[in-house]
Amino acid sequence: MELHIVIEGSRDLSGQVYRQLREAIVSGRLAPGEQVPPSRLLATQLGLSRKTVSEAYARLTLEQLLVGRAGSGTFVHQPQHPRAPSRVLEADDLAAAATIARWHAQSFPAVMSQSSPAVRCQYEFQGGMPTRRQFPDDAWRQCVLYGLRQSSNSRGFYAETEGLPILREAIARHVAFSRGVRASAAEVLVTNGAQQALDLMARVLIEPGCIVAMEDPGYPPARMLFASQGAQVVGIAVDQEGILVEQIPAGTRLIYVTPAHQFPLGMVMSVARRVALLERARLLGAIIIEDDYDSEFRYQGRPADSLQSMDQVGLVAFLGTFSKVIQPELRVGYVIAPPAIRRALTLAKKLSDRHTPTMTQWALARFIDDGHLQKHIRRCYGIYAARREKLLAGLNGPLAPWLRAVPTTAGFHLTALLHRQLDLSLLIKLARRADVALYTLDDFYYQVPPQTGLLFGFGAIESLDIEEALSRVAAILQELDPQALSMTG
Repeated sequence: MELHIVIEGSRDLSGQVYRQLREAIVSGRLAPGEQVPPSRLLATQLGLSRKTVSEAYARLTLEQLLVGRAGSGTFVHQPQHPRAPSRVLEADDLAAAATIARWHAQSFPAVMSQSSPAVRCQYEFQGGMPTRRQFPDDAWRQCVLYGLRQSSNSRGFYAETEGLPILREAIARHVAFSRGVRASAAEVLVTNGAQQALDLMARVLIEPGCIVAMEDPGYPPARMLFASQGAQVVGIAVDQEGILVEQIPAGTRLIYVTPAHQFPLGMVMSVARRVALLERARLLGAIIIEDDYDSEFRYQGRPADSLQSMDQVGLVAFLGTFSKVIQPELRVGYVIAPPAIRRALTLAKKLSDRHTPTMTQWALARFIDDGHLQKHIRRCYGIYAARREKLLAGLNGPLAPWLRAVPTTAGFHLTALLHRQLDLSLLIKLARRADVALYTLDDFYYQVPPQTGLLFGFGAIESLDIEEALSRVAAILQELDPQALSMTG
């Protein structure tokens, strides 16, 4: 690798080499201990005489910026008088200071943030984390090798922005089978996770000041993303049937909902509420984003029709992801958009990142078509169902004096509301000392007064650990509020 030195003209050649090397050392671009090229090699690379380069090296050695080691070469020495670091621009110095300050004020809920292994508890109830141990690594490895072969056979051009036809066809079949969604392969747009699908929708539909309505509590990254595009985000309360449609204000342009498994509370939107929501959107001329993030895992009751399958006039954009059924690192999602915005979304995707990596698309298409995805979902279903039963048994048993589980029929998290006065932050702190990670619902609320409760993710905790974890939580609750037991007893 050549050392970056630029020679201009034919004067003071040794001085040019000296000054550029000195600046590189003092600024830290050449780190202490790094070897510089031999003078003969550097001279050849620069088209100079060896004597010219040797003179520059000698000056730097005299200043103790370079040091020669017999038999090894010449290396950068720690400078005695390093240059004071220059002042780095801070947010307040920039024209966009106010915008950056708003971003600094935003934060992901702890339950959705990836914690480092150093601070992770033994018993983790983090949400959104699927089980990892049961993933068919050997099958996926074969699919990745297939993807590599297909990619190596390509002609080196960019791929289709919408996604590889084979993957779009596989997704269309998958959502028709598992969600009842009506879509052809031509209607599928492959994205880098559902988060990119949300970003594309925001770019296409949102203008500064326009109204976006979303469930409250709801999905904070969606709210943050809509607000970043200048939207006026309005939180709409939910009840046991879903979003309160009559509260969606006039002038709303975009409505974001999670009808199959309300995030984070978990209820299913009733059919009557779905019909009302579609009618409200039609009257407003608004687009509905239906985020169906984890309803592949359903434990009881008959699945309700998706909003997209009930839509007769082209109002609903259906979002899905493989992060919850495979792994978050995969970063493949999709959107099935209504005709009115499909072309605009494709153009926005093309301008954003051209297309999703093709090797991953080939591998995922093979994984679906060979039946591995459905086998994995069935395997995980049994695991999650057992964990869910263990969690419900604890919430309805030892923890019942303090917590009430919110009815839910899908996914791999559930919530529990506190029905006694209690210092929840203290509970979470004491639970962490007992190596149990608990997460509050507060961060999911926006404008609606929050209900005090906890979110229990059971994707990343083993079945055998749930009983022990809940036993520790129950012991803490008994210490904090011993009167609850006497009142229930």
